[in-house]
Amino acid sequence: QVQLVESGGGSVQAGQSLRLSCTVFGYTYNINAIKLKAWFRQAPGKEREGVAAIYPGGGSTYYADSVKGRFTISHDNAGNTLYLQMNSLKPEDTAMYYCAAADTGWLRPTTPGDFRYWGQGTQVTVSS
Repeated sequence: QVQLVESGGGSVQAGQSLRLSCTVFGYTYNINAIKLKAWFRQAPGKEREGVAAIYPGGGSTYYADSVKGRFTISHDNAGNTLYLQMNSLKPEDTAMYYCAAADTGWLRPTTPGDFRYWGQGTQVTVSS
């Protein structure tokens, strides 16, 4: 059974940084079969939104306008661990952050329904 396990969330002051990690366990096939990895976030009362995504095959990335220039998505060479480096954090970044992975389908970076595998979420809280 595939599991995505996130870590790295916490409570910080505005302007500080955090790095989230997400490790894939139990993927039966070649890890390179995962075509798209992403970070989503969901604040209370809001819809889940795509924050950043990476296509491991070609390395292209996507960022939401609200995080461009502040967040960086990357993964390790083995492809097992996904990262989200978050700098210059703002109170509006406060949310539960989820990693997600897709190995088939439309592979749209901001469409939650396109992702088969999800982590349990890690809370990020930014105070002013």
